[in-house]
Amino acid sequence: MEFFMANILNFVCYFPLVGVVLIMLWPKGKEHETAVKWIANLVAFIGFLISLPLITQFNNPAFIDMTGMRYVIRTNWIDALGVQYYFGIDGISLLLILLTTLLGFLSILSSWNAITERVSEYYCYFLILQVGMLGVFMALDFFLFYVFWEVMLVPMYFIIGIWGGPRKLYAAIKFFLYTLLGSVLLLLGILALYFYQHSVTGTWSFDVLGFQNLEIPFNLQWWIFLAFFVGFAIKVPMFPFHTWLPDAHVEAPTAGSVILAAMLLKMGTYGFVRFSLPILPQATIHFLPWLLVLSVIGIIYGALVAMMQKDMKKLVAYSSVSHLGFCMLGVFIATPVALEGGILQMLNHGISTGALFLIVGIIYERRHTRLISEYGGLSHVMPVYATVFMIMTMSSIGLPTLNGFIGEFMILQGVFADPDYRSWAIFGAAGIVLGAAYMLWLYQRVMFGTIEKDENRTLPDLTLREFATFAPLIVLAFWIGLYPRTFLEYLHEPVNQVVEKVRPGEFMPLPVQSAETK
Repeated sequence: MEFFMANILNFVCYFPLVGVVLIMLWPKGKEHETAVKWIANLVAFIGFLISLPLITQFNNPAFIDMTGMRYVIRTNWIDALGVQYYFGIDGISLLLILLTTLLGFLSILSSWNAITERVSEYYCYFLILQVGMLGVFMALDFFLFYVFWEVMLVPMYFIIGIWGGPRKLYAAIKFFLYTLLGSVLLLLGILALYFYQHSVTGTWSFDVLGFQNLEIPFNLQWWIFLAFFVGFAIKVPMFPFHTWLPDAHVEAPTAGSVILAAMLLKMGTYGFVRFSLPILPQATIHFLPWLLVLSVIGIIYGALVAMMQKDMKKLVAYSSVSHLGFCMLGVFIATPVALEGGILQMLNHGISTGALFLIVGIIYERRHTRLISEYGGLSHVMPVYATVFMIMTMSSIGLPTLNGFIGEFMILQGVFADPDYRSWAIFGAAGIVLGAAYMLWLYQRVMFGTIEKDENRTLPDLTLREFATFAPLIVLAFWIGLYPRTFLEYLHEPVNQVVEKVRPGEFMPLPVQSAETK
């Protein structure tokens, strides 16, 4: 057990590769596709179970190093370049890793009937994608981080390009080119930090925490921040770098849309919190007015465009632009409550929007159309589906007792706490109102009224497997909405550290219990 806990990040990160190997070695035969599906689902489920001990031992002093990071694994990798194999997590990473392992499993489970061609390749790509996402949240060496950042790009490109919709190649290439541009600029920023650190310390290192302790002159911070900003903003995506997202979402298979919305977009938000803010605090404050402007444009623009959509999946895709603009408003304002609310809202968006894409995918499998005009009155024939749809709609718009309300409330409270930017809370509140408008209008048109299409009269309700994909998300939505402390207590310490870097001494820190008293 000691060996397992000392290397738990390796087990969590690389366990999906066990599924890849088994799928590749499994003999071809009559039941090959069924066996592949069982292997992928079991491996993904076991991967989620393996990640759960990260919670139980999180505050065990034996697994906390002097930097406050947990479960640290550190060894030299490429000595000539100063590259280390350096894994470690804090509370922010913990929650995102657990969400990744859970949604990875649910996405794979949702693919059971949806994928009928090249089944082995599909599940192999999905499991490799899981490794890339987990590695991003664990890496504390910038070189290692960049490797995992690029690893994510390839399987997602193939998932969209092979199993996507009619315009899949266009969407896949657009996704690849946008994210590749961001990756190149991100690499230039990393190299600038790398060479500057060498000029100051005389050592070669990609240590992320070392960069955070480095005094970087403002003129250099300015350029590195812009490079990082484009790289992370494309991945979020922030306005005006968002145009790849609707195409990728609409053309991707359902599971691809779920994991894209729930986790891949969080790579950008995580990048800002982990790297841009603590390493480049002066540049962050310098660009803050522009960052807030772009965040607010994303909130309002995404909501208005979502309201005009005739395709359910495209509506949910544009809602992501709006919701993530709200997350970035909380992150960039960098008051303790707003930043914590922005991080929590990342999780909330993954839960609610991931569920909404599953909801759209289920009805698409039955009717093979996503046009809102093709539906109406579905609550009469699919009452369980209508109930799940209603819960996740309320979660998305931030109804009290559900998860979305907590994140939105904290962001608005945190923005209002800064007297210089208090008025920006008005724009955030406007985004909430618009979000309620387009989501309730969507629900009304699909679920209420009379059934006018004969094809809708005999639609089957949710199967047990389909309901199983929603059950954990519904539980989490109510859990966060009713008792958010379970999740927020993991964020206090890292949020305080980021705020103290960006805005030292301006705000009271969030209360943090020591590891010994927890």
